[in-house]
Amino acid sequence: MTTRTIPLDFTRTRRLRGSQTMRDLVRETRLSPQDFIYPLFVAHGTGIRQEIESMPGQYHLSLDQLAGEATELKSLSIPAVILFGLPASKDEVGSEGYAPDGIVQQAVRTLKQAAPDLVVITDVCMCEYTSHGHCGVLRVAQDPGAEAQAEVDNDATLPLLVRTALSHADAGADMVAPSDMMDGRVAAIRDGLDEAGYVNTPIMAYAAKQASAFYGPFRVAADSAPQFGDRRSYQMDPGNAREALREIEADIEEGADIVMVKPALPNLDIIARAREAFDHPLAAYNVSGEYAMVKAAAAAGYVDEQRITLEILTGIKRAGADMIITYHAKDAARWLT
Repeated sequence: MTTRTIPLDFTRTRRLRGSQTMRDLVRETRLSPQDFIYPLFVAHGTGIRQEIESMPGQYHLSLDQLAGEATELKSLSIPAVILFGLPASKDEVGSEGYAPDGIVQQAVRTLKQAAPDLVVITDVCMCEYTSHGHCGVLRVAQDPGAEAQAEVDNDATLPLLVRTALSHADAGADMVAPSDMMDGRVAAIRDGLDEAGYVNTPIMAYAAKQASAFYGPFRVAADSAPQFGDRRSYQMDPGNAREALREIEADIEEGADIVMVKPALPNLDIIARAREAFDHPLAAYNVSGEYAMVKAAAAAGYVDEQRITLEILTGIKRAGADMIITYHAKDAARWLT
Protein backbone atom coordinates (compact mmCIF):
# COMPACT_ATOMS: atom_id res chain seq x y z
CA MET A 1 0.00 0.00 0.00
CA THR A 2 1.40 3.35 -1.03
CA THR A 3 1.12 6.31 1.33
CA ARG A 4 0.57 9.61 -0.43
CA THR A 5 2.52 12.60 0.78
CA ILE A 6 0.40 15.61 1.73
CA PRO A 7 1.79 18.83 0.25
CA LEU A 8 2.78 21.38 2.86
CA ASP A 9 2.33 24.53 0.78
CA PHE A 10 -1.49 24.85 0.85
CA THR A 11 -3.27 27.57 2.84
CA ARG A 12 -4.81 26.48 6.16
CA THR A 13 -7.71 28.94 6.50
CA ARG A 14 -9.36 26.58 9.00
CA ARG A 15 -6.86 27.63 11.65
CA LEU A 16 -9.04 30.67 12.39
CA ARG A 17 -12.30 28.70 12.65
CA GLY A 18 -11.52 26.28 15.43
CA SER A 19 -13.49 27.90 18.25
CA GLN A 20 -16.29 30.41 18.68
CA THR A 21 -13.89 32.80 20.39
CA MET A 22 -11.50 32.63 17.45
CA ARG A 23 -14.32 33.05 14.93
CA ASP A 24 -15.56 36.10 16.82
CA LEU A 25 -12.06 37.55 16.85
CA VAL A 26 -11.68 37.49 13.07
CA ARG A 27 -15.30 38.20 12.05
CA GLU A 28 -15.42 40.82 9.30
CA THR A 29 -19.08 41.86 9.50
CA ARG A 30 -20.76 42.52 12.83
CA LEU A 31 -24.43 43.11 13.48
CA SER A 32 -25.66 45.40 16.22
CA PRO A 33 -29.15 46.35 17.40
CA GLN A 34 -28.14 49.90 16.48
CA ASP A 35 -28.17 48.85 12.81
CA PHE A 36 -31.94 48.29 12.89
CA ILE A 37 -35.02 50.39 12.14
CA TYR A 38 -38.26 48.81 13.35
CA PRO A 39 -41.53 49.28 11.43
CA LEU A 40 -44.71 50.06 13.34
CA PHE A 41 -48.30 49.88 12.05
CA VAL A 42 -50.49 52.40 13.88
CA ALA A 43 -54.29 52.47 13.93
CA HIS A 44 -57.12 54.55 15.37
CA GLY A 45 -58.82 53.37 18.53
CA THR A 46 -57.68 52.30 21.99
CA GLY A 47 -56.42 49.08 23.46
CA ILE A 48 -55.55 47.69 20.04
CA ARG A 49 -52.72 45.19 19.79
CA GLN A 50 -53.89 42.92 17.03
CA GLU A 51 -51.50 40.43 15.45
CA ILE A 52 -51.23 40.76 11.68
CA GLU A 53 -52.22 37.49 10.08
CA SER A 54 -49.80 37.82 7.17
CA MET A 55 -46.87 38.75 9.43
CA PRO A 56 -46.76 36.68 12.65
CA GLY A 57 -45.22 38.62 15.50
CA GLN A 58 -46.18 42.02 14.05
CA TYR A 59 -49.17 44.03 15.26
CA HIS A 60 -51.61 46.79 14.51
CA LEU A 61 -51.18 49.17 17.44
CA SER A 62 -53.32 51.99 18.76
CA LEU A 63 -51.71 55.15 20.08
CA ASP A 64 -51.96 54.07 23.72
CA GLN A 65 -49.70 51.09 22.93
CA LEU A 66 -46.82 53.16 21.56
CA ALA A 67 -45.21 54.25 24.83
CA GLY A 68 -44.73 50.59 25.75
CA GLU A 69 -43.23 49.90 22.34
CA ALA A 70 -40.81 52.79 22.78
CA THR A 71 -39.73 51.51 26.18
CA GLU A 72 -39.12 48.02 24.81
CA LEU A 73 -37.14 49.33 21.85
CA LYS A 74 -34.97 51.43 24.15
CA SER A 75 -34.26 48.40 26.32
CA LEU A 76 -33.12 46.56 23.19
CA SER A 77 -30.93 49.48 21.98
CA ILE A 78 -32.92 49.80 18.75
CA PRO A 79 -32.57 53.48 17.83
CA ALA A 80 -35.31 54.14 15.29
CA VAL A 81 -38.79 53.30 14.03
CA ILE A 82 -40.58 53.90 10.75
CA LEU A 83 -44.33 54.52 10.91
CA PHE A 84 -47.11 53.24 8.67
CA GLY A 85 -50.68 54.36 9.27
CA LEU A 86 -54.10 52.77 8.90
CA PRO A 87 -56.48 55.67 8.31
CA ALA A 88 -60.03 56.02 9.61
CA SER A 89 -61.24 56.58 6.05
CA LYS A 90 -59.85 56.75 2.52
CA ASP A 91 -60.56 58.99 -0.46
CA GLU A 92 -59.32 59.62 -3.97
CA VAL A 93 -56.53 61.96 -2.84
CA GLY A 94 -55.50 60.26 0.41
CA SER A 95 -56.34 63.28 2.55
CA GLU A 96 -55.70 61.64 5.93
CA GLY A 97 -52.10 61.17 4.85
CA TYR A 98 -51.49 64.92 5.17
CA ALA A 99 -54.15 65.81 7.76
CA PRO A 100 -52.71 67.46 10.91
CA ASP A 101 -54.65 64.95 13.04
CA GLY A 102 -53.95 61.93 10.83
CA ILE A 103 -52.99 58.69 12.51
CA VAL A 104 -49.27 58.98 11.69
CA GLN A 105 -49.15 62.60 12.82
CA GLN A 106 -50.72 61.60 16.14
CA ALA A 107 -48.32 58.67 16.45
CA VAL A 108 -45.31 60.92 15.91
CA ARG A 109 -46.42 63.23 18.72
CA THR A 110 -47.12 60.29 21.02
CA LEU A 111 -43.73 58.66 20.42
CA LYS A 112 -41.73 61.88 20.70
CA GLN A 113 -43.43 62.65 24.01
CA ALA A 114 -42.82 59.12 25.32
CA ALA A 115 -39.27 58.72 24.00
CA PRO A 116 -37.63 61.97 22.84
CA ASP A 117 -34.40 60.19 21.87
CA LEU A 118 -36.11 57.63 19.63
CA VAL A 119 -35.57 58.48 15.96
CA VAL A 120 -39.05 58.61 14.43
CA ILE A 121 -39.12 58.20 10.65
CA THR A 122 -42.33 58.54 8.67
CA ASP A 123 -43.23 56.81 5.43
CA VAL A 124 -44.40 59.44 2.94
CA CYS A 125 -46.75 57.88 0.42
CA MET A 126 -50.44 57.83 -0.49
CA CYS A 127 -51.22 54.16 -1.08
CA GLU A 128 -52.45 53.50 2.47
CA TYR A 129 -54.79 56.49 2.32
CA THR A 130 -56.26 56.42 -1.19
CA SER A 131 -59.47 54.58 -2.00
CA HIS A 132 -57.83 53.14 -5.13
CA GLY A 133 -54.63 51.99 -3.36
CA HIS A 134 -52.18 53.69 -5.70
CA CYS A 135 -49.28 55.89 -4.59
CA GLY A 136 -50.57 59.10 -6.17
CA VAL A 137 -53.57 60.91 -7.58
CA LEU A 138 -55.14 59.55 -10.74
CA ARG A 139 -55.89 60.95 -14.15
CA VAL A 140 -57.93 59.27 -16.84
CA ALA A 141 -56.08 58.65 -20.10
CA GLN A 142 -58.04 57.95 -23.27
CA ASP A 143 -56.27 56.06 -26.01
CA PRO A 144 -57.94 56.07 -29.44
CA GLY A 145 -60.09 52.99 -29.79
CA ALA A 146 -59.45 51.88 -26.21
CA GLU A 147 -61.39 52.11 -22.98
CA ALA A 148 -60.46 54.87 -20.57
CA GLN A 149 -58.00 53.76 -17.93
CA ALA A 150 -56.70 55.49 -14.82
CA GLU A 151 -53.03 56.35 -14.48
CA VAL A 152 -51.04 57.88 -11.65
CA ASP A 153 -50.34 61.55 -12.39
CA ASN A 154 -46.72 62.09 -11.36
CA ASP A 155 -46.65 65.90 -11.26
CA ALA A 156 -50.08 66.32 -9.67
CA THR A 157 -48.99 63.96 -6.89
CA LEU A 158 -45.87 65.93 -5.89
CA PRO A 159 -47.67 68.77 -4.01
CA LEU A 160 -49.59 66.23 -1.92
CA LEU A 161 -46.38 64.40 -1.02
CA VAL A 162 -44.89 67.72 0.06
CA ARG A 163 -47.97 68.41 2.21
CA THR A 164 -47.64 64.97 3.77
CA ALA A 165 -43.95 65.45 4.57
CA LEU A 166 -44.60 68.90 6.04
CA SER A 167 -47.42 67.57 8.22
CA HIS A 168 -45.05 64.92 9.57
CA ALA A 169 -42.35 67.49 10.25
CA ASP A 170 -44.91 69.73 11.96
CA ALA A 171 -45.81 66.79 14.21
CA GLY A 172 -42.17 66.35 15.19
CA ALA A 173 -40.87 63.61 12.88
CA ASP A 174 -37.10 63.29 12.92
CA MET A 175 -36.92 62.11 9.29
CA VAL A 176 -39.26 61.66 6.34
CA ALA A 177 -39.04 58.76 3.91
CA PRO A 178 -40.80 59.14 0.54
CA SER A 179 -41.65 55.71 -0.84
CA ASP A 180 -43.98 56.60 -3.72
CA MET A 181 -41.37 56.51 -6.54
CA MET A 182 -42.71 59.61 -8.27
CA ASP A 183 -40.04 61.37 -10.32
CA GLY A 184 -38.84 64.57 -8.67
CA ARG A 185 -40.39 63.94 -5.28
CA VAL A 186 -37.15 64.24 -3.31
CA ALA A 187 -36.41 67.68 -4.78
CA ALA A 188 -40.00 68.81 -4.18
CA ILE A 189 -40.00 67.62 -0.56
CA ARG A 190 -36.55 69.11 0.11
CA ASP A 191 -37.68 72.47 -1.22
CA GLY A 192 -40.90 72.30 0.78
CA LEU A 193 -39.13 71.42 4.02
CA ASP A 194 -36.52 74.12 3.55
CA GLU A 195 -39.10 76.81 2.77
CA ALA A 196 -41.03 75.87 5.92
CA GLY A 197 -37.89 76.14 8.07
CA TYR A 198 -37.21 72.40 8.38
CA VAL A 199 -33.74 72.66 6.89
CA ASN A 200 -32.41 70.11 9.38
CA THR A 201 -35.04 67.45 8.72
CA PRO A 202 -33.36 64.70 6.69
CA ILE A 203 -34.87 62.68 3.87
CA MET A 204 -34.45 58.93 3.56
CA ALA A 205 -35.41 58.22 -0.05
CA TYR A 206 -36.76 54.89 -1.19
CA ALA A 207 -34.40 55.36 -4.11
CA ALA A 208 -34.34 51.93 -5.77
CA LYS A 209 -37.75 50.49 -4.95
CA GLN A 210 -38.87 47.66 -7.17
CA ALA A 211 -42.33 46.53 -8.19
CA SER A 212 -41.77 43.40 -6.15
CA ALA A 213 -43.82 40.33 -5.31
CA PHE A 214 -42.23 40.41 -1.85
CA TYR A 215 -44.60 43.14 -0.60
CA GLY A 216 -47.72 40.98 -0.33
CA PRO A 217 -47.82 40.55 3.48
CA PHE A 218 -47.26 44.29 3.97
CA ARG A 219 -50.17 45.15 1.71
CA VAL A 220 -52.39 42.99 3.90
CA ALA A 221 -51.01 44.67 7.03
CA ALA A 222 -51.41 48.22 5.69
CA ASP A 223 -54.56 47.52 3.63
CA SER A 224 -52.76 49.14 0.70
CA ALA A 225 -53.18 46.77 -2.25
CA PRO A 226 -54.10 48.52 -5.51
CA GLN A 227 -57.78 48.19 -6.35
CA PHE A 228 -56.90 47.81 -10.03
CA GLY A 229 -53.76 47.19 -12.04
CA ASP A 230 -50.38 47.25 -10.34
CA ARG A 231 -47.52 49.64 -9.61
CA ARG A 232 -45.12 48.66 -12.36
CA SER A 233 -45.52 51.98 -14.18
CA TYR A 234 -43.83 53.84 -11.31
CA GLN A 235 -41.95 51.28 -9.23
CA MET A 236 -38.82 49.76 -10.76
CA ASP A 237 -38.45 46.67 -12.92
CA PRO A 238 -36.61 44.07 -10.78
CA GLY A 239 -34.41 43.24 -13.76
CA ASN A 240 -32.76 46.66 -13.96
CA ALA A 241 -29.60 47.23 -11.91
CA ARG A 242 -28.11 50.10 -13.93
CA GLU A 243 -31.41 51.95 -13.72
CA ALA A 244 -31.38 51.42 -9.94
CA LEU A 245 -28.03 53.18 -9.71
CA ARG A 246 -29.36 56.05 -11.82
CA GLU A 247 -32.36 56.36 -9.48
CA ILE A 248 -30.05 56.45 -6.46
CA GLU A 249 -27.82 59.05 -8.06
CA ALA A 250 -30.81 61.22 -8.99
CA ASP A 251 -32.18 61.14 -5.43
CA ILE A 252 -28.78 62.11 -4.04
CA GLU A 253 -28.60 65.02 -6.47
CA GLU A 254 -32.12 66.10 -5.43
CA GLY A 255 -31.13 66.23 -1.76
CA ALA A 256 -31.65 62.81 -0.20
CA ASP A 257 -29.62 62.35 2.98
CA ILE A 258 -30.01 58.55 3.04
CA VAL A 259 -30.83 56.31 0.07
CA MET A 260 -32.59 52.98 0.30
CA VAL A 261 -32.74 49.76 -1.72
CA LYS A 262 -35.97 47.75 -1.43
CA PRO A 263 -36.42 44.78 -1.20
CA ALA A 264 -33.09 43.70 0.26
CA LEU A 265 -32.50 40.01 -0.43
CA PRO A 266 -33.10 39.96 -4.21
CA ASN A 267 -30.95 43.09 -4.50
CA LEU A 268 -27.76 42.35 -2.62
CA ASP A 269 -25.90 43.05 -5.86
CA ILE A 270 -27.48 46.50 -6.12
CA ILE A 271 -26.68 47.24 -2.48
CA ALA A 272 -23.05 46.27 -3.10
CA ARG A 273 -22.83 48.32 -6.29
CA ALA A 274 -24.41 51.32 -4.58
CA ARG A 275 -21.96 51.02 -1.71
CA GLU A 276 -19.07 51.12 -4.20
CA ALA A 277 -20.52 53.98 -6.24
CA PHE A 278 -21.79 56.38 -3.56
CA ASP A 279 -20.58 57.63 -0.20
CA HIS A 280 -24.10 58.38 1.06
CA PRO A 281 -25.56 56.47 4.01
CA LEU A 282 -27.28 53.40 2.58
CA ALA A 283 -30.38 51.67 3.94
CA ALA A 284 -31.88 48.35 2.93
CA TYR A 285 -35.45 47.23 3.58
CA ASN A 286 -35.74 43.58 4.63
CA VAL A 287 -39.36 43.46 3.53
CA SER A 288 -42.50 41.67 4.65
CA GLY A 289 -42.29 38.76 2.20
CA GLU A 290 -38.73 38.00 3.27
CA TYR A 291 -39.83 38.10 6.91
CA ALA A 292 -42.95 35.99 6.36
CA MET A 293 -41.06 33.25 4.52
CA VAL A 294 -38.61 32.89 7.40
CA LYS A 295 -41.47 32.78 9.89
CA ALA A 296 -43.30 30.12 7.88
CA ALA A 297 -40.23 27.93 7.43
CA ALA A 298 -39.36 28.23 11.13
CA ALA A 299 -42.93 27.42 12.21
CA ALA A 300 -42.81 24.29 10.06
CA GLY A 301 -39.53 23.25 11.68
CA TYR A 302 -37.48 23.48 8.49
CA VAL A 303 -35.03 26.14 9.68
CA ASP A 304 -33.57 27.51 12.89
CA GLU A 305 -35.18 30.96 13.03
CA GLN A 306 -32.38 32.60 15.00
CA ARG A 307 -29.59 31.31 12.79
CA ILE A 308 -31.28 32.04 9.49
CA THR A 309 -32.44 35.52 10.54
CA LEU A 310 -29.01 36.60 11.72
CA GLU A 311 -27.45 35.10 8.59
CA ILE A 312 -29.81 37.10 6.38
CA LEU A 313 -29.23 40.35 8.26
CA THR A 314 -25.48 39.79 8.24
CA GLY A 315 -25.59 39.24 4.49
CA ILE A 316 -27.48 42.50 3.96
CA LYS A 317 -24.98 44.40 6.05
CA ARG A 318 -22.03 42.65 4.41
CA ALA A 319 -23.33 43.73 1.02
CA GLY A 320 -22.93 47.33 2.17
CA ALA A 321 -26.05 48.49 4.02
CA ASP A 322 -25.40 50.90 6.88
CA MET A 323 -28.86 50.37 8.36
CA ILE A 324 -31.58 47.77 7.90
CA ILE A 325 -35.33 48.26 8.17
CA THR A 326 -36.49 44.89 9.42
CA TYR A 327 -39.45 43.28 11.15
CA HIS A 328 -36.92 40.93 12.78
CA ALA A 329 -35.37 43.84 14.71
CA LYS A 330 -36.64 42.98 18.19
CA ASP A 331 -35.81 39.30 18.00
CA ALA A 332 -32.44 39.95 16.38
CA ALA A 333 -31.57 42.49 19.06
CA ARG A 334 -32.34 39.95 21.78
CA TRP A 335 -30.26 37.29 20.08
CA LEU A 336 -27.30 39.66 19.70
CA THR A 337 -27.16 40.65 23.37
